[in-house]
This record gives sequence, C-alpha cells and structure tokens, in this order.
Amino acid sequence: MNVAVVGATGVVGETIVRVLEERRLPIEALGPFASRERFAAIRFRGKALDVRPTSDDALRGFDVVFFAGGEDASEKYAPALLERGSVVIDNSATFRMRRDVPLIVPEVNADALRAEHRLFPVANCTAIVLCTALRPIRDTAGLRSVRVATYQAASGAGRPGLDEFLAQERAVASGAAEPAPSVFPRPLARNVVPQVGPLDESGWSGEERKVRDETRKMLDLPDLPVSVTAVRVPVRTAHSEAVFVETQRATSVAELAAAFETAPGIVFHREGIVTPREVEGGDAVHVARLRSLDSAQDDKGRDFAFWCVGDQLRKGAATNAVQILELLLSKGYVSA
Repeated sequence: MNVAVVGATGVVGETIVRVLEERRLPIEALGPFASRERFAAIRFRGKALDVRPTSDDALRGFDVVFFAGGEDASEKYAPALLERGSVVIDNSATFRMRRDVPLIVPEVNADALRAEHRLFPVANCTAIVLCTALRPIRDTAGLRSVRVATYQAASGAGRPGLDEFLAQERAVASGAAEPAPSVFPRPLARNVVPQVGPLDESGWSGEERKVRDETRKMLDLPDLPVSVTAVRVPVRTAHSEAVFVETQRATSVAELAAAFETAPGIVFHREGIVTPREVEGGDAVHVARLRSLDSAQDDKGRDFAFWCVGDQLRKGAATNAVQILELLLSKGYVSA
C-alpha cells in the first residue's frame, strides 16, 4: 500500500506520519508532500524522506492520500485522486458537510462507512472529542439537547497558532515586548479568547457552527439542539470541554458511568479531575466530573454535566484519520 501525506511538514501532517509509524500500518512506500513552501526532510521508520512539492502528477500511484493542510490543497487535488480510485482522507473542512460522504469517528459511527466510499473528511477536532463522549449517552438514554463550552488549545490553529502562542509565552516570561497577535483575535499567553473563527451576523463563530453541525451529522441526530461557546485557552495541544446534556429518558449517574467505562476510546474517571496537560500525546478521550444536575446522584433524572479532554493533534485529527484507514483495511475496502 502506497500512502501520501500532503502537508507533511505541518503539525497535523507530522503527527499523521508519527501515528502511521506507531500503529505499524502495512505501508510499502510513504510519500511526504508540502502544501506550502516548507520542504524539509522527515523521518519514517528510521529513514529520512525528502518532502516534495505537491502536484497532481506527483500524487499519481498512491493508494491512499492524507490531506493535512488547508482547504485549498484538498479542494484542488482530491477530485482527480478520487477519479483514479485513490482513497482520500482529508483533515480540512472542505467536504465535511457533503450529504454523500460520511463523517467517520470509528468509536462513534463506523457503521456509516460503505464499500463505495472513497472520500473521508476528518471531522472538526472539537466535535470528535465531543461526539466520542456523547455516543455512550445517546446509546444509553438518548439525547434531547447538548450545551458545551470548549477550552481549545493553540495547536487547533495549526503550526502558526502554536508558534504564535509559544512566542507570546516566552515574551511574557522574559519580560520582553510581546509580539502582536496575528492568528488569534487577542494575545493568548496568560489569557482566554472567547472567539474561534470569524463571527457571523447572529454572533456564532465559525468553530461553533462546525461543532454544532458536525455533531448532528456524526450522531445522526439532525434536529438535535446543540449550543456551543468556543474559547481559545493558553494550552498547547489538548482540547477540553464542559458539557451539559438533557437525555431523552430518565437515567442515573451510575448507568451513564457504566456506559462510559465500556465505551471504546474513552477513559472514564469516576473520581477526581483530568487536565489537558495530562492527556497530551494520548489517543483517548478522557471523561470526568460526571454528575446529575436535577436529582440526587443515585436517583434518575434527565440533566447531567461532565468534563471531557482529548489531544487535538492526535484523536482530534491525526489519529482519527489513521483510524479511518485502519477501519477500511479491516473491512477489506482497501487492500494492503
């Protein structure tokens, strides 16, 4: 199996290459490509591989192509790849809401995948973490509404966002002049910024709309009320979310806790807390602080709150992309 990674020098692309190696996929040849002017070599399985410029001709002959750059690369190159029969796994938002393509998180909706599918958008990183945690509740007691406040890491804005945050952090620590923000609306170091993406006329940000719409699609609940407030926080790579749900039927903390403990991809903490720094570099979604909002903890009710955390670069992007390929291999839809 020949695999290409477009955007291999970005933070998501580098993480895809790392996860492909960690999970020992049956790759005969790996082709790293740059979606922008950044052509340094990368290492894969102990070998240095030159990163090449992306072009339609250069992508010929690859069975699977990961896109880890911006929307422009996948929009430009994906159609021809699909016509030639390649599988495209795209970390951009370009194709996510197309009706004819699934939005796959293997722990959430693997059954939505069909043999004829060749195009696989990777969902919004915040929505992936959220839906992984919501699926056990949906399957146990149904979902009537979801409200969520997100606390999103700098890496969600790519390498420029992470670099800007780290530069601001260094400047604040040293007492030097702080660089003006260019990626975020306000300086992020020692701050929180309650805007992720442009605001529309109704006051919703781009990130908030993505989380709302993609959550409905992944959970197959098109009319689910989902309210989102997205906030950028001075954290490197892990997103956190405070989630408030109303269930369709009455349930209990004990019943939901049992569902979380057996759910794939989740580490459930019955006691204590979990923070983003603790989960950096991992692939699980961690759930903690599960509690009832309208009844005693042992009684049944419909309103619950919990806290969830997941690494944005890994489960929120690269690992989920690689898991999609693993799912295709396991079903025989891609040949190794």
